[in-house]
Parts: sequence; C-alpha cells; structure tokens
Amino acid sequence: MSLPHKQRASGTLCGIAGIVIFSGSLPATLIAETAFAPMFLTAARTIIAAMCGLALLIVLKRPRPGPGAMRPLMVVASGVVIGYPLLSACALQHIEAVRSALWTGILPLSTALFAVIRNGEKPSRIFWLLSLCGAGAVLVYAAIQTQGGSLLGDTFMLAAILACGLGYAEGAALSRTLGGWQVISWALLISSPVMLIIALLCPPQTLAYVPAEAWCSLAYVALFSGLLGFVFWYRALALGGVARIGQLQLLQPLGGLALSAMLLHERVPASMLVVTLIVLFCVFGARRAA
Repeated sequence: MSLPHKQRASGTLCGIAGIVIFSGSLPATLIAETAFAPMFLTAARTIIAAMCGLALLIVLKRPRPGPGAMRPLMVVASGVVIGYPLLSACALQHIEAVRSALWTGILPLSTALFAVIRNGEKPSRIFWLLSLCGAGAVLVYAAIQTQGGSLLGDTFMLAAILACGLGYAEGAALSRTLGGWQVISWALLISSPVMLIIALLCPPQTLAYVPAEAWCSLAYVALFSGLLGFVFWYRALALGGVARIGQLQLLQPLGGLALSAMLLHERVPASMLVVTLIVLFCVFGARRAA
C-alpha cells in the first residue's frame, strides 16, 4: 500500500535522526568499557534510561499498557534493551569498533526478515535482492578480512544484530497503538528489576578512578542510545513501514566508521570503505523498491 508523501517524509526524517543517534552507540560503548564490564554497563544504562522513561510516563500521565501489550513489550525488552546492548558490548571485547560498525550493515535485512514474520509486510523481490547484496558484502568482508576481528567477536555481533532486528520489528508494530516513546519506556521498566539485580551482583571494583569519558559514554548509551534514539526510530518505523525505513540502518556503518576513527583513532581500511559504499548503494535501491 502506497503511503502519503508527507507521512513518508516524516518517517524518513525521524529515521535519520534515530540513525544519527545510534551511530555513536558502539564507539561510546567501547569507551565506557574501559571502566565498566559489559554486564554492569548493560544493566546501568538500562536503569538510567528506565528512570527517565518512568519520569516521562508519570509527568505525561500515561496509563499502563493493556494485558495484550505485555508479551510484545517483553520481546522488545529482550531484543533492544538487553540483547543488543549486552551482545554488542561482549563483541567489543574481541573486535574493533570499526568492524562492529560494519556489522550493523546487516541490520536492515534482519529487521526486514522479522517485519515479514511478525508484521506480515511483503517487500518486493528487488528489495530482497538488494538487501541480500548489502548484507552479503558485509559477510564476505568479515570472512576474508581478519584484521581487527575474531570469530567469537563476530559471532556476538551477529547475534546482537538478530536480537536488534526482532526488537525493532516488534516495537514498530506496537508503537502504532501505544506510541514509540511509550514502547521503549515500558520495555525499559520491564527490564529494570532484573538489571538492578545484575548491577548489584557485578559492580565495578571501584568507582573512584572511573575517567570522565567513561561516565559521559555511559550517559550517552543510556539517555541517547537507550531512550531518545528509540523515540525517533519507532515513530519512523510506524510511519514509513518497517522494511522501507529499516533500510536507513545501512547508513549507520558510515557514521560508526567516522566516529570510531575520530574518537578512538582506529584505522579504517580502504577495503572497508569500499564495502560501505556498496552497502550505501544497496540501501537507496532497496528503499525505492520497498
């Protein structure tokens, strides 16, 4: 079904805003991991974001979601609140941020697959062909280019991508009735009791010598990656369709590569830039065919 031009444009703008915010997630996570272990980092970012989400829900006097929304919210929580942050943080223990950023090029295909399974969307054959080409370029590069990577790190990152795609597709469907910011706020709240226990069980050895950049990075992944980015992203998916808007995620590797080079001083090989350009070509073609 064709969407009105204004709705498509609004969805695209919200999607770009979300991707810009998410592009800083992996570099910020790697910086935060200089002081915090992956489990504590995931728990802490969830608790901070959940407190902010709870404040919004109280101030704006939003009612609790109905019983039918609880299962989808648990899927969202397992995918984007716990699954992706924890698995990607574990991946960054073994691979460089530039490599993990390239893996995010598979997110559109993961999101589209779950959009078909969970939401019944039916993208065209050209869409699938271009999406597979973009994802294939990433997989081939990861297989032949071992510098800065490891099998364990790549496996963690692939699992993170699958978890994220499921959370995106499920949250997009729910946001049409509940509202994007409410979806992520309730998903954070559902996760917070378990995350609080984890934070108490595995705290850092000391907080006295945690550098300022680690605290700032924790604040970023909690407030921006964990909450604000989803406000824009779930609205975009609800307005423009999961499969179509999801292709904007192919822009995320470019932002991640740039930030990794600037903030972490990691080298970006020319071959990685070529793969990124191939992926960008696929995104524009797939968006037109969706």
